[in-house]
Amino acid sequence: MASSTNTKSPSKEAQTSFPVFQGAWHSVLDASDFLARFPTEIFKDYVVNKRWYGGKVSTIKSVDVLDQIHLSSDLHNYYGLLIEVNFEESFVQNYFLTVGFMLENEFKEPDALIGEAEFEEGRGYLVDAVFIEDFRKTWFEFVVGGRINEQQNMLFHCNSGIKNETYVNSKFIGAEQSNTSIIYNDKYVMKFFRRIFIGMNPDYQVSRFLTKQQGFLGIPAYQGGVNMKHFSKHITLGLMQNLVPNKGDAWAYFNDMLKQAYINLEHKKVDISRLPSIPMFQHVNLQQIPHEFVDFVGLEFFLKVRLLAERTADLHIALGSNREETNFTSTTFNEDYSVWLKNRLIYQVQNRLNAIENNMEKLEGEAKVLAEEFLNKKKAIRNFFLDFDWNDLKGERIRIHGDYHLGQILVTDGDFIIIDFEGEPESTIRDRKIKQPPLKDMAGLFRSYHYALFASILNNKDVLNYQTEHLFEAGEKLFTYIVGLSLQAYFEKIYAYGKLNLGYRSEQEFILMYHLTEKAVYELGYELNSRPDWAIIPLKGINSIMKQL
Repeated sequence: MASSTNTKSPSKEAQTSFPVFQGAWHSVLDASDFLARFPTEIFKDYVVNKRWYGGKVSTIKSVDVLDQIHLSSDLHNYYGLLIEVNFEESFVQNYFLTVGFMLENEFKEPDALIGEAEFEEGRGYLVDAVFIEDFRKTWFEFVVGGRINEQQNMLFHCNSGIKNETYVNSKFIGAEQSNTSIIYNDKYVMKFFRRIFIGMNPDYQVSRFLTKQQGFLGIPAYQGGVNMKHFSKHITLGLMQNLVPNKGDAWAYFNDMLKQAYINLEHKKVDISRLPSIPMFQHVNLQQIPHEFVDFVGLEFFLKVRLLAERTADLHIALGSNREETNFTSTTFNEDYSVWLKNRLIYQVQNRLNAIENNMEKLEGEAKVLAEEFLNKKKAIRNFFLDFDWNDLKGERIRIHGDYHLGQILVTDGDFIIIDFEGEPESTIRDRKIKQPPLKDMAGLFRSYHYALFASILNNKDVLNYQTEHLFEAGEKLFTYIVGLSLQAYFEKIYAYGKLNLGYRSEQEFILMYHLTEKAVYELGYELNSRPDWAIIPLKGINSIMKQL
């Protein structure tokens, strides 16, 4: 997001309401009224309009500053505030905000505006310091200096290869989500985490481990990070990695290929009813892909599917091969984990069943039929997962990506790079760090392929002339080969490595079934709330899973 060049200040009328704070800005942390008043008088109104704020549908009960830091440059003083937001719905979120103060004649970045304020220095504006280049420069210099500020409980770390590198420039990249990303010197990307956890961020932890201890090349290399010590916890505030030249993410890449494939289907007048398919989870190699699919999808598509499965196996081997680092050593299934999984899925399935019942009037046609089938088979689904003898699970659990889909993968010249190890957005920091079966990532990848197969139809109805249900049939049949080819390539890599135990064949299929169901019912809840017309995609996924019961 580029900063605006508009330098217009708020109106004179707005200036009359400037809150007046005790003391001078350079010593504001010594003036107790700022820390007491800022959360409710300024931050509360500011945060509700930010994209990274996660409480838009909830009601704020209270806002408090839990901790603070002070960073200064030759030009300005900046403060980092660890802010806790309590909601009426009985949950808490934490945010980190860097705040600066600009006098009226200094204020030139409207995008940075938090609110008006007056200190001993005069009237001016509180600003989000990330938008101020002087702050970004200061932050970068602290990182590459590898400084430890014991008084402020700040830990800056960098790889030795970039130590004391000179700041050249910085600019925003992409849109703000749960973090703000800054490109430094056209070589590095720094994530400023906005919504944070009281604990080390998994993205920082996994990225640093994979780069420094495993030498894994399939992610943007870790270069540095920032943590704040809050009591006994390390809270991650920033992560710096190499900037990877890329052609966009794999979601857009595969969607473009699938759009052309569906156009080819029509152009060649393919009889979709005669297209073959294979049972779910049957492994196939590239030579076993029927020529009908290679003809209309293209060999390049299947080569990329195979390559991505191999890169996923490489990731799991790197995450599961360390026998010394406690956070990353493998473990086995146990009763506590099995109970956690059962309860998690039962809750999610029941929640989505309730959502269907409450939104049935929004569904029509095939989506309504599939929803009714889901409701009718709820007992069979529940019994399938509860009756399985979980004590028979012999595979290993490791740290995994946890939120693996095509949007988390960058396409480079001839390869893929995996990004964003923060984990599932709705999970707690503890749950994101639980060691899980590697096949959960594969299930997430399969659900993402399934979505791409149908999204490329729904998004291109204006250029596709075949009836939608016929294209859906082609997509479902193609999906079985995507899964089969991916599993073959993935397990070839895993078995060649020989030191990562993923259990026996029926166990593998059960784990895939579990996590495909988990992911599909999560997707269903999202679509019912936001895009009922798209609920057919996860419903088709659930239906294909139910056929395996």
